[in-house]
Amino acid sequence: MKLHNKGISRRQFIGTAAASAAMFTIVPRYVLGGPGNTPPSDKINVTVIGTGGQGTINLKTLLPMPDVQVICVCDVYESCDYSEFYFGGMGGREPAKKTAEEHYAQNKPSGNYKGVDAYKDFRIMLKERDDIDAVLVATPDHVHAAASMMAIKMGKHVYCEKPLTHTVYEARQLKLAAQKYKVATQMGNQGQASEGTRLLSEWIWDGAIGPVREVLAWTNRPAGMWEHGVNRPTETPPVPDGLDWDMWVGLAPYRPYHPAYMPFRWRGWCDFGTGSLGDMGCHVLDPIFRALKLGHPTSISVESTPFNRESYPEAQTVQYEFPARGDMPPVKLTWYDGGRQPERPKELEEGRSMPESGTMLIGDKGKIMNDEYSGTPRLIPESKMRAYTRPPKTLPRSPGHHNEWIAACKGGEPAGSNFDFASTLAEVVLLGNVALKAGGKLSWDGENLKVTNNSQANEYLHRTYRDGWTL
Repeated sequence: MKLHNKGISRRQFIGTAAASAAMFTIVPRYVLGGPGNTPPSDKINVTVIGTGGQGTINLKTLLPMPDVQVICVCDVYESCDYSEFYFGGMGGREPAKKTAEEHYAQNKPSGNYKGVDAYKDFRIMLKERDDIDAVLVATPDHVHAAASMMAIKMGKHVYCEKPLTHTVYEARQLKLAAQKYKVATQMGNQGQASEGTRLLSEWIWDGAIGPVREVLAWTNRPAGMWEHGVNRPTETPPVPDGLDWDMWVGLAPYRPYHPAYMPFRWRGWCDFGTGSLGDMGCHVLDPIFRALKLGHPTSISVESTPFNRESYPEAQTVQYEFPARGDMPPVKLTWYDGGRQPERPKELEEGRSMPESGTMLIGDKGKIMNDEYSGTPRLIPESKMRAYTRPPKTLPRSPGHHNEWIAACKGGEPAGSNFDFASTLAEVVLLGNVALKAGGKLSWDGENLKVTNNSQANEYLHRTYRDGWTL
């Protein structure tokens, strides 16, 4: 069976017709300019909230862009050493300020530039700076929604790192707010902009492996990068100089400082991070959602190593069941993390290894294996790949993940992982954590954001914030 999709637009690729119609309203607002609206001829004034490892990577990506001016940065830590993590170098507001000013100084005749301000509290920054057009949020997961929502309600464009939010409810609310305030958005799952993501969709729609009824997805995370399956530390060491610990805890339940939580290690703690599934799910599953046109699942279940409710289990297997979509059949999707992997396919040649993180699509006529960022989709065995006559490239190619967002800020096409699309992907990923906490198989009503067979499980869709914090 061949499914031909000719002349498809980015708008069709990234969302439903209803979402697309809503996104059309973005264009005239920013093209016209005026107070709070940025005409295409102007630079976008950007601030980065959260300048740790990934925030610094995002900052360095934005700085060379001709349409961007980074005017301020924000982090609760003045300066923090990331050398033991794969990011390397220093994080925090002062190193970020220095990085930005040194970059801009290189383009000034005087060789000096002092135009980037550093803030500790994003709430104060956003209230004081009416010259901010767009906000990039790269805080720990538990602060994503609060920072993004405040910016959206002020009419700022928002880029927020994956998995978008800490709770399912927050993801839905960001989507609705972005639609209401008509801002340009993008989630930080960079692989969505890759060539491989587009090839996978084109091949699946071409019928390369026939109707797909099962997907296997996996990651090696945490892979020793942070701890899972551990209890809360009892020691109370002093807070490091330059860190506002109370503000770092933010809206989560308060606890004393301990280096077990930061930097970067917060991912494994339930109050702050979203575990291996939250860390990698939006990367690994994004191309699957696009190629198979997935929406909300009908059920979710989890099997894991022991779970103490303080930190995520060392390893887990999550099963999602998705209904039929048009002429596409129902799909069973199984997620593995913590070093678990699906059984090695018999089609994979001897001596050829499976990626540490990746996916396998199982169709009626064959299988496609892919890596974690959808860079190298391949039919297996390789003899089938060589024999396959590839279809024409019909999907629009990306100018780059961050470039998409900046173009959208200036009135262009919606970015590929805008919140209309990204919120659903994030909700599905985070539902795995809901099922982990609730136990048993959950039946899901995605339209109404409700677990229908376990009323207690609905309590895990969101949580109560600490005093002084709101969405």
